[in-house]
This record gives sequence, C-alpha cells and structure tokens, in this order.
Amino acid sequence: MVDSFDAATPLATQLDEELRLARELRGVRFESPAQTRVITVSNQKGGVGKTTTAVNVAAALASGGLKVLLVDNDPQGNASTALGIEHHSGTPSVYDVIVNETPLSEIVRPCPDVDNLYCAPATIDLSGAEIELVSMVARETRLKTAIDNYVAASDYDYVLIDCPPSLGLLTINAFVAAREVLIPIQCEYYALEGLSQLLKNVNLIRAHLNGDLHVSTILLTMYDKRTNLSQQVADDVRAHFPEQTLRTPIPRSVRISEAPSFGQTVITYDRNSAGSLAYRSAAREIAERGAKENGNG
Repeated sequence: MVDSFDAATPLATQLDEELRLARELRGVRFESPAQTRVITVSNQKGGVGKTTTAVNVAAALASGGLKVLLVDNDPQGNASTALGIEHHSGTPSVYDVIVNETPLSEIVRPCPDVDNLYCAPATIDLSGAEIELVSMVARETRLKTAIDNYVAASDYDYVLIDCPPSLGLLTINAFVAAREVLIPIQCEYYALEGLSQLLKNVNLIRAHLNGDLHVSTILLTMYDKRTNLSQQVADDVRAHFPEQTLRTPIPRSVRISEAPSFGQTVITYDRNSAGSLAYRSAAREIAERGAKENGNG
C-alpha cells in the first residue's frame, strides 16, 4: 500500500520541471535583434521535424512579442497549413514571388491565431518552380531580392524560411536569402546521416553565392530522455557542435503531432504542454543569442 505520493518518480520530476518552465516563460518578452535575422530551417534528411520546428519556433518568437515572418518555400505547404493560412492552388504565393517577381507584400498574410506572426504561403504551384527557374536570370537570388526589398520597408525581427528536404533551386534560393541556418536533428539512429553533406552544401553556397551564410543553430528533436539512444545522439551532436546546439531539446510529443491537423502550432494548441514549453524555451535561447550579438556589436 502506498501511503504518499512519491515525489522522486520520473513522472513527478518531469511534472515539476514543466511547472518550473511554465512559470519561467509566463509573460516573458524577448529582446529584438539589432537587425532582422533571416534564418533558413533546413535538413536534407526527411522526417526530422523541419517544418514543425519552423512553425513552432516562429510562433514562439511571435508569442514573445517579436514580429516574425515565416516564408513557406516548400511545395507541400505544410507550414502554411500549420499556421492556418489558405494555400490552395491559385492562391497568391511564394511561387508568384520567385517566378513572377510579385512583391512579398502582396502575398503575406497574418496568422489568425498568433499576433505578430505572418506567413508567405506555398501552394502546389511551387513544385513547378524548380523547372521554370532553370532558364531564368538570377535564378538563385530571386527570393533574397524579394525578402530584402520587403524587410527594408517593414519592422520584422525574424524571417524564417522553411524549404524542401532536397538541394534544388528552391533550397538554394533559401540559402542565398538567409544569413543563418537552423538545423533540426532527430535523436534517432542515423541522425547525423546526411549532415556532413548539408554542411558541405552550406560551405559551397558560402563560397560562391552568399559569404554571410553560416550554421548558427542546431536543435535536437524527438528527444526521449528515457532512452540511452537519445542521450547518446544528443551527446554526440553537442560534442561536434558545442556552440551551435541549443540547450533545450524538443521531446517526442503527441500534442506537437496533433496540432497541424487543427491548423495550429503547438504553441496555441496546448500552450503548457511539454512540446510547447520546449519550443518556447528554444525560442528564448535563439532570441537571447540575438540579443547577445546586440551587446557584442
């Protein structure tokens, strides 16, 4: 017979940690960076939580008081779905920006559930852009030109770009448009598979098309503290990338998986769930790094 609740159980420890984090994050306002930070969220390995990370980091930064634009540069349009933005074929979208040079201001829409969060949606039309871009002038810099022109006339703190899990012209456009790369890495077997190729591609882009591009942030996703594998992967990544890897890992979470089917991010779907708290904590780290750069500038 159990006479009292055992506060030392793993479940109790986890609940205590979540309550502490919820208290820490309640009402927190993030400091704006000195200039707009343009970050591409990329990993050529599929299923690592790339789009999930893009939309939830964007929502978490916006919920901390920052003005954020998410550019959905993936023809699947999953980021647009998660933000509740209409993106059926024919909707003004990133396709029009890249192929027809439509100004971003004409396609950007506010996220209905999160103040200060805006989205440039993707439609299935974007799938044809890879072929159409091949013969175009300045094919690698079209997204950069659009973002630079739009940001110059606005007051965004962050622009996050979600791109396809492949190195085509859409992804190259995203790399050329950004100064930073955020890489989500899944805490599973073969987590580092493909990472070396991604880093080579970043170096190639830096050498030939965008000298400012660098990997600034690595985020561990689908982390399960109960398994040795997750801990081992986390240790390996932190050993290889101690400066870039965020302290906060993103846990496996049903809530994170459920949210997009309701046209929401986990930040609005279940604000104090473990997944939401983790993304909000990761966003706080990202914002703190931006503020630290302010101080060092």
